[in-house]
Amino acid sequence: MQSLANYDEFSRQEWENFHGEYKKQAITDGELRKIKSLDDEISIADVKSIYAPIRHLLHIYLKNYRKLTKLKNEFLNNGTRKVPFIIGVSGSVAVGKSTTARLLKIMLERAYPQYKVSQMTTDGFLYPSKILKERHLMDKKGFPETYDMSKLLEFLGEVKTKGGKIKYPLYSHNIYDIIPGKYEELDNPDILIVEGINVLQLPHKEQIYVSDFFDFSIYIDAEVENIEEWFLKRFETLLDLARDDHNSYYYQFTQIPKSEAMQMAHDVWDTINYPNLRDYIKPTMNRADLILHKSEDHQINKIYLRKY
Repeated sequence: MQSLANYDEFSRQEWENFHGEYKKQAITDGELRKIKSLDDEISIADVKSIYAPIRHLLHIYLKNYRKLTKLKNEFLNNGTRKVPFIIGVSGSVAVGKSTTARLLKIMLERAYPQYKVSQMTTDGFLYPSKILKERHLMDKKGFPETYDMSKLLEFLGEVKTKGGKIKYPLYSHNIYDIIPGKYEELDNPDILIVEGINVLQLPHKEQIYVSDFFDFSIYIDAEVENIEEWFLKRFETLLDLARDDHNSYYYQFTQIPKSEAMQMAHDVWDTINYPNLRDYIKPTMNRADLILHKSEDHQINKIYLRKY
């Protein structure tokens, strides 16, 4: 693991003492099943022990952020212009970023019914497959050069400064590509959760980090061998789901022997996902305010909070 000298480390048992009021965001097992990613695991115990304290910590950051924003607007005579509080969630593929982002959205909505809370991924800023093929980058999908980072930075700048309705491209995991002419839309949120493998990276040829737009950031960590196992298990689940879905990107892999398909998944991990994690994703971990480390059963067993 990288040096974490600038973080305080807490065990699961220590962290749950920083509780806050769980009753404000009580989550049911049914809701957890709906929001968890494929083959990810999360429990009510995780909500109480890990995420209730995180929500309480976010309350502290949000309270101070809104106070600072108000004072800054007064200083600049900007009236009461709303500036969204942005939370970034990063980590490897198959580590559970989306589950964390969706759970935080629900908990924040219940804690702050007066605020509009939105959530998005950076997948929409991948270049379309047509462009990736033209640039011979399909075999590097997910690497920094496969994202239109200039567009992502421009988008986040507009979210922070313009407000109003702002569109961004829609990505489909089912077809493994951007959907032409389709967009998602943000409409002036008070809190925005941005999830993606690249949200803590310094874009190529840019002088600003995506995380420079964040007011709090979280990195989901785990041992490499565990992430690999989760990735392969997820791929196997996607194969099962795609057997009768001719429109699914994964359908093509159901037409070959399963052993060949799984070997291909192993190769994808070895040549794409692991190098991307090693060289570009994991090195950004120290930019996060909070690091959540998962054990092999997906349970968060260590928490690291930045000291300064």
